[in-house]
Amino acid sequence: MAMPVQANADRFLGLGQVYDANRPAVPQVVMDLLCRYARVERPGLVVDLGCGTGLSCRAWLGKAERIVGIEPNSDMRRQAVESFRSFPGGQAAEFRAGHSQATGLGDGSADIVTCSQSMHWMEPEPTLAEAARILRQGGVFAAVDCDLPPAFDWEVEAAYREMQGRVKAFEERPEFARAVRWDKAGHLGRMKESGRFSFVREVVLHGLEQGGAERLEGLARSLGGVSVLLGAGVSEQDIGLSGLVQTARRILGDAIVLWVIGYRVRLGVK
Repeated sequence: MAMPVQANADRFLGLGQVYDANRPAVPQVVMDLLCRYARVERPGLVVDLGCGTGLSCRAWLGKAERIVGIEPNSDMRRQAVESFRSFPGGQAAEFRAGHSQATGLGDGSADIVTCSQSMHWMEPEPTLAEAARILRQGGVFAAVDCDLPPAFDWEVEAAYREMQGRVKAFEERPEFARAVRWDKAGHLGRMKESGRFSFVREVVLHGLEQGGAERLEGLARSLGGVSVLLGAGVSEQDIGLSGLVQTARRILGDAIVLWVIGYRVRLGVK
């Protein structure tokens, strides 16, 4: 039987393209902040655990000497490799198969280690132990999470939340394999309790992106729970996806609007 963390990763099989096209990217201010806390202008090595399609690695291009993404999902990893071929300086990044608790990287080799929208899928203690092991003294670990849905229209956001509630209710049913998640709000407490960091804190930031009804639908389809339920034969109507799409199209039409996306950065200095 697959270990829980691998089962978590498998929820995103087949979602590489829709994930890459519609998920928000980490804003540059996050990278600048982490460099400040690590007291380095240009990191020698940044490691991104659960890097997915490499969205969270892209902002490091041209800013870090070397970037290593660790990703257990083959579809996501393939998408990352393919997309980075076209980016200037993309050769600075490499993507490895693996899990957050066993990166294969050397002791004290990294300036910064991140988990971007991914730590809630990882076993906390082994992940924090591995992050601390590969960080140099004074290096920084950060769990970066965005708040979804984006903020732009109350009625569309209400439809998105309705979908989230329906998905959660379906996932509670015994006939569906339940994902193993760890509460994002608990990241900071677990970092403190680990005793592996000399300083920890949470910083709240925001990013600005643009999107319309089509991107919002893609964002919803990139969610692992939505994908699993659709793959199991649950209808788009029953999970609230069709209602979300209809509401977004009615309110937005073809308009592209500004999305305000909140980010919560829980960081620790080794």
